[in-house]
Amino acid sequence: MLDKLFVLSQYVTPQLAVSRLAGRFADSDKSPALKNRFTRWFINRYGVDMSEAAESNPEAYATFNEFFTRALKPGIRPVADAADTFISPVDGAISQIGQVGDDRVFQAKGQSFSLTELLGGNEERAKPFAEGEFSTIYLSPKDYHRVHMPLAGTLREMVYVPGKLFSVNPVTAENVPNLFARNERVACIFDTEAGPMALVLVGAMIVGSVETTWGGVIAPNPHKVSHWQYQGDEAVSFEKGEEMGRFRLGSTVVLVMPRGSMKWKPNQVPGKTVRMGEAFGTLRASKA
Repeated sequence: MLDKLFVLSQYVTPQLAVSRLAGRFADSDKSPALKNRFTRWFINRYGVDMSEAAESNPEAYATFNEFFTRALKPGIRPVADAADTFISPVDGAISQIGQVGDDRVFQAKGQSFSLTELLGGNEERAKPFAEGEFSTIYLSPKDYHRVHMPLAGTLREMVYVPGKLFSVNPVTAENVPNLFARNERVACIFDTEAGPMALVLVGAMIVGSVETTWGGVIAPNPHKVSHWQYQGDEAVSFEKGEEMGRFRLGSTVVLVMPRGSMKWKPNQVPGKTVRMGEAFGTLRASKA
């Protein structure tokens, strides 16, 4: 009953207004005392491990968002460096992992969402990923919230898709149809040695915003799809494990690869906790 009430409340809550208000608070440096009290409450409430942070003193961060997007100590997330290894892009928990079927991506028992809608409604953009491999990873409040490259790649395009801001926790995923293709999101398409790769950063309730390393905070017209293409000098290249974006308050990453390009590691299953840099899959094209 409580789960149903929680989901129902999201339909009637002014999601955008609440989320933008939370974002302004998280970015504010006007009241350090209030920020410090809230940050310490947050650490205790969610069990944040500050011993991993490059700056372990929560009061050293000027804003709550600086704390939330904190860097980790160098070397604390070693990147699996075998040439044929595909790494986890984030810290989090695997929500689902498997294969796209008939343009549908499995969300939870009885729920799925459209791959084409996830990527902005363009069939040509979605076509290379038909019957492809996907994984959905949920970042909880306690997690490290920077997103890294699963393998080396070059940025080809980015698509901002406006939408709702439902929570993306497991309860909501089980009860809200088409959730990840319904929420606001930023889809980034990269060219890699294994073919195109889509990394989709999905917004959620009280997520202040999504940020990329090349474009900063992504905040275009919230009422229409926005599209950027990158060519020549604008086509930024990344190494495996390099940071490509971050959540200013947390959410979910959906990762999609073409059919036959790679296979997930057998130990990577729904419900498993993952850490950025760990071996997540194997590139099929490699002879290693």
